[in-house]
Amino acid sequence: MLRRIVILTGILGLAVGLWSWWGNRENSGIDYNTQVKPILNKNCMGCHGGVKKAGDVSFLFEHEMLEPGKSGKIPVVRGDAHSSEMIRRIMSDDPEERMPKNGNPLNEDDIDILRTWINEGAKWETHWSYKRAEKPEVPSLDNFSNLFGLLNIGDKKWAKNEIDNFVLEKLKEKNLSVSPEANRATLIRRVSLDLTGLPPTEKEVVDFENDQSENAYEKVVDRLLKSPSYGERWTSMWMDLARYADTKGYESDGGRTMWRYRDYVVKSFNDDKPFDKFTIEQLAGDLLPKDKNGFPLEENLIATGYHRNTMTNNEGGTDDEEFRIAAQIDRVNTTWEVWQGTTFGCIQCHSHPYDPIPHEDYYKYMAFFNSSRDEDVWDEWPKLRFYKGEDSVRVERVKDWIRQNNPKQIEEVTQFIKVMEPKINAHNFVKGDESTVLLISYYGVKNNGNAKISQVNLTGADNVVMNVSTRAENAVMTLHLDKLDGPVISEIEVPARDSVVIAPVTPTTGKHDIFLSMKSPKTPEEWVRITWMAFQKALPGADKPDYPNIVADYATVLTRPTEGMPVIWEGKGDFARKTNVFVRGNWMVKGAEVKPDVPKLLAPMPKGASKDRLGLAKWIVSRDNALTGRVIVNRFWEQLFGKGIVETVEDFGSQGSEPTHPELLDWLAVNFIEEDHWSVKKLLKTITMSATYRQASKTDQDKLEKDPYNVWISRGPRVRLSAEQVRDQALACSGLISHKMYGPGVMPPQPDKIWQSPYSGEKWTLSEGEDRYRRGVYTYWKRTAPYPSMVTFDAPSREFCQSRRILTNTPLQALVTLNDPVYLEAAEKLATKMQKRGKTPEQQLTEGYRMLTFQPIEQKNLKVLVKVYKEALSAYQKKPVDADSILAYGKERSPELAALTISANVMLNLDNVVTKE
Repeated sequence: MLRRIVILTGILGLAVGLWSWWGNRENSGIDYNTQVKPILNKNCMGCHGGVKKAGDVSFLFEHEMLEPGKSGKIPVVRGDAHSSEMIRRIMSDDPEERMPKNGNPLNEDDIDILRTWINEGAKWETHWSYKRAEKPEVPSLDNFSNLFGLLNIGDKKWAKNEIDNFVLEKLKEKNLSVSPEANRATLIRRVSLDLTGLPPTEKEVVDFENDQSENAYEKVVDRLLKSPSYGERWTSMWMDLARYADTKGYESDGGRTMWRYRDYVVKSFNDDKPFDKFTIEQLAGDLLPKDKNGFPLEENLIATGYHRNTMTNNEGGTDDEEFRIAAQIDRVNTTWEVWQGTTFGCIQCHSHPYDPIPHEDYYKYMAFFNSSRDEDVWDEWPKLRFYKGEDSVRVERVKDWIRQNNPKQIEEVTQFIKVMEPKINAHNFVKGDESTVLLISYYGVKNNGNAKISQVNLTGADNVVMNVSTRAENAVMTLHLDKLDGPVISEIEVPARDSVVIAPVTPTTGKHDIFLSMKSPKTPEEWVRITWMAFQKALPGADKPDYPNIVADYATVLTRPTEGMPVIWEGKGDFARKTNVFVRGNWMVKGAEVKPDVPKLLAPMPKGASKDRLGLAKWIVSRDNALTGRVIVNRFWEQLFGKGIVETVEDFGSQGSEPTHPELLDWLAVNFIEEDHWSVKKLLKTITMSATYRQASKTDQDKLEKDPYNVWISRGPRVRLSAEQVRDQALACSGLISHKMYGPGVMPPQPDKIWQSPYSGEKWTLSEGEDRYRRGVYTYWKRTAPYPSMVTFDAPSREFCQSRRILTNTPLQALVTLNDPVYLEAAEKLATKMQKRGKTPEQQLTEGYRMLTFQPIEQKNLKVLVKVYKEALSAYQKKPVDADSILAYGKERSPELAALTISANVMLNLDNVVTKE
């Protein structure tokens, strides 16, 4: 009886399968995205796309392929391939007509696909990544072998969460099987390096191996997610995306104070700040709700440092406006690459060659950023100023005074004290007689010199506030209204030092040109330097006795040098800019004016959304945005597995890689947004808890043949550590690493003569104490001379955003781990520890290998290391003085320690050490 039931069940299942197959066969048609678009992109778009429209024919937009070309004929006639000019040209024998022109003819299969597609109605589809992500159904693991879920065996027992269901389904399609779970030592090392960027301690490994509870691994994951090192590890990734550096870039590449932004990122990751909030703060923190003084929260303003990591060009003779625009273009391109995973930069010059994004959409998007107040000036205004000591007291006195006398002014005064905006930077002055540019961005004027300041709004202005300096004696500056000999509205005695002066102006309304004239007859050859100028309402309470002291406090805090970091600040009113299309990307050739907007390819901005960076940031993380969730989860997946579900993490467009597991990608994206509420820690826990992630990385010949690059994840990841992790691991395993967090960048040991700073004379000043051993994320980053050992291990220079590091394997990497001073010191310290762990060289080397990998060493490898040790020992015994060259960091000197240091140095270079398995 049981046998009959089994047979009938099998027959019924076969019948259902055949019926489903036949039904799908009948309904199947040509798929535009997977079959047609690749043919068009490869053969047609070069001449008939966003860059060119040869013969007025384009296949970039749906409506374009249906419109007559220059010849009057229609490229695609839906339902009629015979009447479609595309097919006629492809099939033509006339070399003047045949398409692709000057290219290889299409093969029969491609022609058949295009012909069938047109006859079926030439259905147009949006590329998969631009469609709203919907949560797919999780594949069931219930089947006949486990009695449809009644038995917890096989795949059902192996799977730990939904990720595994998707992966198993794909592995079955590819006729592949899963790998067993990695041993505990391997697993804890893998997940520790992935989540914190540091290897586990020996005690943590032993505790995990001895923990027999069911949730032993989950406890490890939870502990790592709570570790302060977690934020540092993921900040290292984000610094590439933020193109973070401690210098300005370009040829002079002077220093810049940006470390508070890096610390903000560390804290945000450690606090598990929701990723949507993290996004909004970085793109529009200055526009978020303000504090009691009407000023943005300090944390939110620091977050805007993300887009002040753009470069500033201080080279003499450069055009500040050109490089201001270069910064805006970088912000547009970076925002798209990081959050939207789309190559947007090419749209600067023409419509996208392969995706339906028109040229003008680039400038509509740039309009969101174009009114930021930075102008490529030497001082990198605007900066958030940090007052200390007596200056901080002065600031509070001024604010208290305003609260008592006119609380309505507190916002504008606080704003100017904190970021010195709005103001007119002196490089915008129209220079007249006896005028020049000083130090790239400042206006210089001599006796009888003059300048024009165009269209200044004087309504409500009582004072002119100006940063000025000179060595001229008794210099007097006069401001005239509308013309050089016009009415005098202010006369200013210029102090013989760099200071901020406040002088009254004659009350006037409306916009006027202001003309500046200078008289300094006593020292006519001395320059007067003006950095900036602002026209402001006077501080309130002028009728009170303490008023002069308050004005003096205000001028003093503006004059005093304070630490500050560049931030984004929005220019409003007269300081807002119009945005025009740049014809063919040339910033000097202005086309039509455009207003801020997002590409029609994606969901529109919600009704009522502000057309500024805040509205844009909220749109980027809105549920309807098709790209952000997918792009971000794919980025974190790539960090754990070495390859994204979409390999081209920077390009989700039609020229990017297709997702290997599209349903899994969408499930992760929607779950990240809807269930995890943008919690990165929850996302990472879901991934690292999966059986897919826990697989051993060892493989067999069958899997190597079917899945050589582990695309289908038939085994665990095996990836070389990042540049920061290679260094941090060496410090951690040797016991040298410092866990000090935050603060200015440090300068650990590096080879001599790396820095060449001819303009500033800046030098790499070796940090002292524990700062020498801090994690790589805190290393001072100079764009023209990045930390050399990290660059050798594929870290970018960070002049531009880089979404992924393409891993290389060069002899230079071995030269770093064998010769760099950091690794030599780590090897000596490790050798000292090894010496205490064993009596014989074999025991010491075995312990050293275990301290680095947490695995027992194979006998053949031990023999090689013993040979290295003995050869070194023999050499140092014959010439003991040579040991001093290798033992340069500790106090102990002996041939045995020197030989052990050489052996430890070799071990730090082993594949098993610099690789995560």
